[in-house]
Amino acid sequence: MGHPRKALRTTAVGAVSATLIAGTALGLAPTAQAAPAGIRFVDITGDGGTVLKANVVTPANADGSRTYPLIVLPTSWGLPQIEYLAQAQKLADSGYVVLTYNVRGFWQSGGEIETAGPPDVADTSKVIDWALANTPADAKKIGVAGVSYGAGIGLLAAAHDKRIKAVSAMSGWADLIGSIYSGRTQHSQAAALLNGAGTITGRPSAELQQVFKDFFASNLAKEPELIAWGAKRSATTYIDKINANGAAIMLANAWGDTVFSPNQYADFYEKLTGPKRLEYRPGDHATPEVTGLFGLPNDVWTNTGRWFDHYLKGEDNGIDREQPVQLKSRSTGGYEGYPDWKSVGATSRKIALGGTSTIRANVNSGADGGIIFLSSILDQLAQLPPMASVPLLPRRYAAVWQSEKYASPQRVRGTAKLHTTVTGTKESGTLVAYLYDVGPLGLGKLVSNAPYTFHGQTPGKPFGVDLELFSTAYDVPAGHRLALVVDTVDPLYIEHNPTGAQLTFSSPTADPSYVSVPLREQ
Repeated sequence: MGHPRKALRTTAVGAVSATLIAGTALGLAPTAQAAPAGIRFVDITGDGGTVLKANVVTPANADGSRTYPLIVLPTSWGLPQIEYLAQAQKLADSGYVVLTYNVRGFWQSGGEIETAGPPDVADTSKVIDWALANTPADAKKIGVAGVSYGAGIGLLAAAHDKRIKAVSAMSGWADLIGSIYSGRTQHSQAAALLNGAGTITGRPSAELQQVFKDFFASNLAKEPELIAWGAKRSATTYIDKINANGAAIMLANAWGDTVFSPNQYADFYEKLTGPKRLEYRPGDHATPEVTGLFGLPNDVWTNTGRWFDHYLKGEDNGIDREQPVQLKSRSTGGYEGYPDWKSVGATSRKIALGGTSTIRANVNSGADGGIIFLSSILDQLAQLPPMASVPLLPRRYAAVWQSEKYASPQRVRGTAKLHTTVTGTKESGTLVAYLYDVGPLGLGKLVSNAPYTFHGQTPGKPFGVDLELFSTAYDVPAGHRLALVVDTVDPLYIEHNPTGAQLTFSSPTADPSYVSVPLREQ
């Protein structure tokens, strides 16, 4: 079932390379260099006695006569504690005590990688305890921020520690299973990146090693355990606690995040009842924030500072009066504000998926979601998403439907939804849906995609499929079409199509098939 070994081979080199590049770019571990002025490296005893390597930056004028708001920054997966030093210094210069620490299991911190498990959450509270006892930090003004792994830990900490009053979670996750197992499909490149980076820079626990083993082996008998493991590490599981504690939550993510897809953040945002903000920008995992780690101007970090200034310092900087949902279009680069997520796609247009199409499995038709990091970074920097010649896609392996040519631009905003009827020749299978912007010459630019896997279906018996594609903001020019393409193989995902399988897509009269495309109000 599937081809996990092939998926691992094709992504292992990328995982190793990405980790080494990131580590080189952000510098060496702190023991290999002198501490900059105003920064001290410390050891903090975390949960269960585990030693956490950390650094503290205090305002230059701190003389013990007053306290300052505290910001805690847990590190990203695989990166050392100096990751945030540029931003920590900026925050300290603006009047914060900043403590950034290397999460357990990575680099020089002790313990093993717990993947945001209970020990990691408890560590954040221990770090806060230490800061309150050893720095001029104000116990009533505490915030947590982080990128990727640090973002996930920060959200979980806000559910378990009432002292946390504000969070900025950048390129993180609220639903771990919804991120790397959406549509009941393993996101193999994303998982291989995490596995490779963890092995290189840290000490994976026996539990984590088994989780990855079962994940890549497509072991359905272990699926309930994997889901339970992920739920324990997902902020959405503790939404009631987060809401009860009332921390102000800022979420930021990239449209093309191939590790933590944008949909799960939007779903989580809608469930929050306290002060909240949601930002989306072009790019891939953590790429919208990366320039800020070097101290360069960066919108995400700027808004993070404004968020803390308002909710920790009480500054009237207007961030609470702005539209709380802020989107940056992949096409125009301009920001758009909305009162809530459901207002993003104010209207929708259905594309009928008529007729009957049968495709053979196990072959990549030429339509795919690209390569982790590379494809979405090209889209971010040069507006060059993955492309395919739609007329040349082999109909033997890809089902294709197209809209009419649009007389005016179609501003796609939010989450496109596919509804169709599928009949398989095997009890298991995987399909991947792609939405393309098709120009006059038939060249399709990828607007969105998503995988879907089924198990336990009766061969030859039709069943309904409802699939949400990954949320996006993309403008289809006038004179172009939208095309929905469905095939069975994508390098980003593990497929579950037995050899020789076929899938038939139909549109019964009583239950017609369609893709619903959300559009910004014209």
